[in-house]
Amino acid sequence: MKIQINTDSSVKGDERLDEIVEGLVAERLHRFRADLTRVEVHIRDENAEKGGPDDTRCMMEARPKGLGPVAVTHHASNVEDSVSGAAQKLWRALDSTLGKKNQHR
Repeated sequence: MKIQINTDSSVKGDERLDEIVEGLVAERLHRFRADLTRVEVHIRDENAEKGGPDDTRCMMEARPKGLGPVAVTHHASNVEDSVSGAAQKLWRALDSTLGKKNQHR
């Protein structure tokens, strides 16, 4: 499972951020690693320098083998919480999607 991280200009993307995001995603989606080819993580600060509650948005899109993409979005007050929340939502979505696929085998 490849994890691809994308940030906008208002979110500082560096090695530390990559390690945090990859760690959260890999840990949370560990159960599905054999079923996924790629997970794309898009992090954006929607208000940039203005600030505000829940202005950090994380969109995750997983690419399960043999199925269409599964995408979720989560808003939070900081990057780590937005990534963690999106990973949790994606876990639930994949559990449902891949569970249905496995039932039809």
